Amino acid sequence: MSCIPRFTVAQGRTGPKKRAALTTAAVALAVLAVGTPVASATLDDEALAASRSEASALAAHGSAYIETRLFFGTERPDGGPDVTDRQFMAFIDEEVTPRFPNGLTIQDGRGQWRDSNGVIERERSYELTLLYPASQARVRDAQIERIRDAYEKAYAQDSVARLEERTTADF
Repeated sequence: MSCIPRFTVAQGRTGPKKRAALTTAAVALAVLAVGTPVASATLDDEALAASRSEASALAAHGSAYIETRLFFGTERPDGGPDVTDRQFMAFIDEEVTPRFPNGLTIQDGRGQWRDSNGVIERERSYELTLLYPASQARVRDAQIERIRDAYEKAYAQDSVARLEERTTADF
């Protein structure tokens, strides 16, 4: 939305003083608009139609999916040894792959968070991305919660973070 008010000139003649005042107001507003940071922009009808057309074209290339990302820490709050790559991959093989055999993505990461004792922890982590049809959300939700619970129990973790977004995907 634009922050610039719109003026409507009544039909008929306007005198030189009124035209000068309107011109001065328009110039002042233009200067303010250029000199002031704009929080949002407006699209004219043509740009809005093009944007909608592009969105429709993108939607035509994919189906409704859910992208779930899980964040697994590797340090143990109980002071035990960190979760190794071998242990994490065994966890993926045993707990995740049987539930999501069509595919997944794993990325290495570095994370920071405040633990249950109020201490800021920095640790090596893994980010697991799961992509599945939105129509399967209810079934997948239960499977994802079992994965989170299993990791928390197996490696004495306070939590496994979960992030979800609706998206479109095409394979």
